[in-house]
Amino acid sequence: MPQRQGGSHRLNDLEVSSVKSRNTLHALTSAALVLPGLLITPGHAAGTDRINFQYSRYQEGERNLYGVPSLKPISADVLHGSGIFSLTDRTKFTFGYTQDTWSGATPVTITPLATDGGNRPYFNNGVVVGASPLLQSNVLLDRDLNPIGRDPITKQSLGVVDTRSVMVMSSASPETRRQATFGLSHEWNEAAIHVAGGFSRERDYKSSFGNIGGRLDFNQKLTSVKFNGGYTHSDVGAILDHDSSPYITKTAYLPQIVSRGGSEILQGNRQDWVANVGVSQVLTKNALVDVNIGYTHSNGFMENPYKAMSAIFIDPAELNNGQSSLITGKVRALIEQRPDIRNQVALNTKYIQYISPFNAAMHLGYRLSVDDWGVNTHTFDASWVQQIGSGWTLTPRVRYYSQDAASFYRPYLFSQQAFSKQEVDGSGRKVWVDQNNLNKQYFGDDRFNLVDQNGSPVDGFSVNVTAKMISFDAGKLPDSFSSDHRLAGFGALSGGVVLGKMLGKGVALEAGFEYYTRASSMQIGSGNNSFADFDYYVANAAIKFDIEPTTALPIVGSSGSSGSHAHAAEHHHHKIPPAGIMFGHMLDKPGDFMMGYRFMLGKSTGSMMHGAHQVSDQVVVDQGCSDTPCRFTPAYMNMRMHMLDIMYAPTKWLNVMLMPTFMDMDMNLRRLAGAPPAAPGVHEHTGVAGHETGAIGDTYFSSLIKLINIPGHRVHMNLGLSAPTGKVDIELRRMAQADGGLIHFGMQLGSGTWDFMPSLTYAGEKSRWSWGAQLSGTKRLEEKNKSGYRLGDMFQATTWGGYDLTQWLTASVRGVYTLQGAVHRDFDAFNARIGPMDFPQNYGGQFWDVGFGVNAIIPSGRFAGNRFGFEWIQPVRNDFNGFQLDRKGSLAATWSYRF
Repeated sequence: MPQRQGGSHRLNDLEVSSVKSRNTLHALTSAALVLPGLLITPGHAAGTDRINFQYSRYQEGERNLYGVPSLKPISADVLHGSGIFSLTDRTKFTFGYTQDTWSGATPVTITPLATDGGNRPYFNNGVVVGASPLLQSNVLLDRDLNPIGRDPITKQSLGVVDTRSVMVMSSASPETRRQATFGLSHEWNEAAIHVAGGFSRERDYKSSFGNIGGRLDFNQKLTSVKFNGGYTHSDVGAILDHDSSPYITKTAYLPQIVSRGGSEILQGNRQDWVANVGVSQVLTKNALVDVNIGYTHSNGFMENPYKAMSAIFIDPAELNNGQSSLITGKVRALIEQRPDIRNQVALNTKYIQYISPFNAAMHLGYRLSVDDWGVNTHTFDASWVQQIGSGWTLTPRVRYYSQDAASFYRPYLFSQQAFSKQEVDGSGRKVWVDQNNLNKQYFGDDRFNLVDQNGSPVDGFSVNVTAKMISFDAGKLPDSFSSDHRLAGFGALSGGVVLGKMLGKGVALEAGFEYYTRASSMQIGSGNNSFADFDYYVANAAIKFDIEPTTALPIVGSSGSSGSHAHAAEHHHHKIPPAGIMFGHMLDKPGDFMMGYRFMLGKSTGSMMHGAHQVSDQVVVDQGCSDTPCRFTPAYMNMRMHMLDIMYAPTKWLNVMLMPTFMDMDMNLRRLAGAPPAAPGVHEHTGVAGHETGAIGDTYFSSLIKLINIPGHRVHMNLGLSAPTGKVDIELRRMAQADGGLIHFGMQLGSGTWDFMPSLTYAGEKSRWSWGAQLSGTKRLEEKNKSGYRLGDMFQATTWGGYDLTQWLTASVRGVYTLQGAVHRDFDAFNARIGPMDFPQNYGGQFWDVGFGVNAIIPSGRFAGNRFGFEWIQPVRNDFNGFQLDRKGSLAATWSYRF
């Protein structure tokens, strides 16, 4: 998994009373770029309330596996939203939400290239098509313990020394992390304080954190002293890989490993304490310097439980034999062991110079970090914030990083002891155990010449014995060891650029790109870990909104208020339909702009259904998977959709909309009672891990056309188009030397086809009452997507009624009928076919639902004009096509603001 990227490095907002130039102030408060993200845009005043949305894509390059086909490199899709709101003139509330989903191959360990394991190639019709990690292997060594080379593909010995190392890669199905942060700050004339906290959750890792800090201003606010302290508690519940776990030695962690649902879970926790103090100084009206020093103390479970150390065990008897010039080393994998405590000190400096002739600002930074693990780092960065007119800003950036290796890092270990050997008693006799009675032992040089514990001879043919083996002596290994390439010595160089544009009405767009290359040769003092060299890129796009506080907003449509003021007529805010309805309203005034966010959660769990009836597991086994028996079925499935609603009114009768989406889904499976075992070489789901997917979904474009607009009644038509930006070729990881193939239809992130999405909406209102109806549909415009199938068409009819509980709060109820077609065609690539969710006929159906919702608009104060909607949609009747998991309901939540 890629290392978590920190937030943008940026200066605290400064109030510089002596700086007179507007351009200077803009340049000095611009952030230096560290992708992903730039949260402050030139021109944004420090006190402005704002909301930001950002999407980032992280993509690693392929690793050098010396001719063995590389597994799909790591990629991550990141969604980030944040906001800052003024509660009073001096008090602000902040929030942030980040969600990232990653997948791909990650290094598990490092071995000599000369082993007969490592990245083991597999073939299809004699052609190498991929590789699987093989963590137990052998390596031939000469008397100086230099590896004797093998061909990376055929594994045939080459007879010459080969000291190269290689990363052993293991692929992973998609996984998702979610993080939320909240903060509160208060400003005085010459001081400020802030408190913040949050949590991060993923399948195998949970953390909660908090911090408190402040700022003191001196010298007419030209000097600021900053301080901050924080604490993080993290719980690890690593689900050890079902395939590799049997081949990894876990002796050191046995007390921390529990079994649950067929999986081994390694548990641990850690704590991190952080303290920072710094100073910012305005040197001149065009220059500023910022210096801070930080200390971090970490203790507890510091290991990465998914990283192993390759240890080469050499039997001293063979080493001392002297009869052969070659020695066989047994390569075995051990979970890495790191020190339980880490102390770090970091010094950060930044200098900003406004350059008047160019209307630009130069940012220079340096960071030094040292710790008691020996990981000493140097970071140099520089950026140039250039105003280029008409609201455009261009920020190129370059960054250099160098790191010393941890004191306990090494690619692999040598240990001059046997990995395992037969136990001998005090007389030097080998010990044997009776397999029919494990408490009974025998002694002798071989299994056919034995004596019992009383010294009486035993016929070796009459007893079932095996050698009693003892493992290696862990005390002969170092206390700490890791081959994690992130602890190696290396250097890195990256370059990036951000392009920003202010659109007016407080709206700004940004796009950024950074390319990063890591090489051991670029380390200060050079390094020797070239096998770990790789590169990656990060691309991102962001949209940002300044929200100007409004003291009051006319409430139109409530009793007695309609048409009473010219201002109200000019900015007529019609009743908004329930939150679960899309394309349900329009902007009235040419030039108006609306920004909205929509979240939808769908939940399925409980019984398996066929049509409208619950069915037993045996029926699903026998009938749910065409002519083959089903083995698994979903235990639950959750679908989450994040959508931006961006609406603009070029005329009074036409609105245009852009709606990018970000999807994520998770599903867990259970084995069906009565299911047959999998055939050899067939993908078999095991353990508690489940499946996750997440990234960009399909993108919607719409034109809304006003047909009727008379007092109390409105009709508009929507002509929408869905672009196939969501993935439809997501694969499950290879497991138990069997391909997982494409993940189930319902876990793919889009339709994969261009789709036509029309709708017709009527809305009416009188006094406190409102009502409406909508007909909508989805027509697939292509025969199949790139994975070979096509989702079914969809038709939906809904009607609703609402009542104003107050001037700002409306309650609604609505009925919904949906007709969804089954999937057409099928995957044209391999799919494991393990359950009904893998068969096209088990999708779609007819559904009757009822929705209960509330809509609210803040009528006055600092948040006037913000609209919120919530609706719970409860299934009433289902008539499923084929065999499907029962629906339990869905939640829709919306926010919108008009500019």
